[in-house]
Parts: sequence; structure tokens; C-alpha cells
Amino acid sequence: MQDLKIASGRSNLPLATKIAKNLDIELTPTSIRNFSDGEIWVKFEENIRGIDVFIIQSTISPSDNIMELLMLIDAARRASAKRITVVIPYFGYARQDRKDQPRVSLTAKLVANLIETAGADRMITVDLHSSQIQGFFDIPVDHLYASIVLMKELKYIDLEPLAVAAPDVGGVKTARSYNNKLGGSLVLVDKRRPEHNEAEITTIVGDVAGKNVLLVDDMIDTGSTFIKCAEALKERGAAKLYGVVVHPIFSGNALDMIEQSEGLDTLFITDTIPLKRKINKIKVVSVSDLIAEAIIRTYDNRSISTLFEIER
Repeated sequence: MQDLKIASGRSNLPLATKIAKNLDIELTPTSIRNFSDGEIWVKFEENIRGIDVFIIQSTISPSDNIMELLMLIDAARRASAKRITVVIPYFGYARQDRKDQPRVSLTAKLVANLIETAGADRMITVDLHSSQIQGFFDIPVDHLYASIVLMKELKYIDLEPLAVAAPDVGGVKTARSYNNKLGGSLVLVDKRRPEHNEAEITTIVGDVAGKNVLLVDDMIDTGSTFIKCAEALKERGAAKLYGVVVHPIFSGNALDMIEQSEGLDTLFITDTIPLKRKINKIKVVSVSDLIAEAIIRTYDNRSISTLFEIER
């Protein structure tokens, strides 16, 4: 694999290091620093001419992480890389994927345009907030699902009797996937959002009394919605409440809320975003094997369809 190199921005170096280790190669050294005025400067420290380059960067807040990614893509293109694949474990701004109000930005599409304009040839990402974001790109997009690795971890737990809960209508498809693999019944938590990052639980469809509940979502931001769902399910008689979330954004005091919650027993997350601090209720499951397999198959021009299959 002499013509394969993996580089990383600064947003998630621990995950990038694991991915490189799984592929038995070293991360390509890059120099990235900020000037005193905040401007970013990037440089590849090795020759990448004619090389298949994979750039790993989660575009979490702040927006500097997006700018850093764009600059790494541009630097690789100007250094005559053969093919540039961006690996974005967490694709930021994915929630701004539609015009639900007048005079708002369709920011997910804007970020897609920026990545393409910078010079990326294809993208690998994990659990987009909405699958249709793939259509915002004119380059190939491989959409991986972390449920493959999370389900393997859940099989070590005695979940019977089980109910799989979706925190909203949009999460039913993912919840059904877990339900088909793990069994049990399917439950829907109906909520409404009076404001951004606020939710009110209105109805729970399905029986959870005496059952272990698996509450499945793609991300936790402030944590208030997820915790309210967990507590509402516990009030309905759920025995144990397990949370499964791919992207641990954990803004504000989300970690404190999770730690203090009486409704949530254990929360399984992935390392698409670095965990800010460890707490006993949180178990981290790495997606490094999944992404590494996608990278090597992309490099070999082999199919990776088995890596992003999800039950319908």
C-alpha cells in the first residue's frame, strides 16, 4: 500500500490514529497551526504526488474544523494527489438540510459545495442525520452505519424482554433496524419542538412496562430531549433504559445531565466525536474497524455495500 496515505485534521486525532493502526500504517505527518489572529495554516510533510489520500476530519463545532478540512483538501490537490477521499465520521450542519422556515440557509448543501469545490473526489461518512444529504453531493458518497458495531456490543447484554424505542418519527427506520436484529417490540416517542434544542414529550406509542428499553438516536446535542424521552419511558414502567447514540456532541451541560439522570442506566456511544470526559454511564464503542475496512475497500476499488446496509 505504498500509494495509500491517511492524514488527519485536529478534530479527532484519536480515531484517526486507531484507523491507521488497524490498517497497519502510520498517519501521514501534517503541520497544522493557528496564527495569532486565528488564521489556520496547513502543510503535508511528506510527498503525496500520485498518492491515494484519505483525509479524516469530523466537522464538529467550531467551524474552524470545516475550514481545516477544506485547506487539507486544497493542499492535497495542489500537491498532485491522485485521488482525495474525505472521511468525515461526523458531518456537521447536517440538521440544516431543508428550508423549514423562510430566509434560512440550506447549510448542509453549502458544506457539500465547499467540500467539492476544495477538490475532494469522494466522501465516506457515518450516520448522516438524514440520508438524503447524499444527494447534495455530485461526488460519490459512502454512507456507513455505526449500528453494525453497536449491535455487536449489545449482544453481550441480556436485554430480554426488549422494546426498541425511537425518540421521534425520523428515528423509526433506525429503531426498526435494531428491532429486526435484536427482537422485541417497537415503541415510538412522539415529541414536539417549541424551540431549537427544546422538546416536549406528548405521546408514547407502545408498551414498555416491565421491559428493557433500547432508546436509539443518531446524536445527542444538549441531552435534554434524550433524557426527557428516557425519563418518560421509565415513568411508563420500563425496567432498564439503555441509550444508543452514534454522535456524542454533548454541548453545554449534557454530560452532567446524563450522569445525574435517574431514567438512563447506560448509554452506548461511538468515537466519531471525541468524548470530552469519561463518566460511568457511558460506554464508548469504536468505529475505527468499520472506517478502516471502508478505506481499504475504497483503495482496492472493491464494493463496500455490506458496510452500509441497514434493515428497511
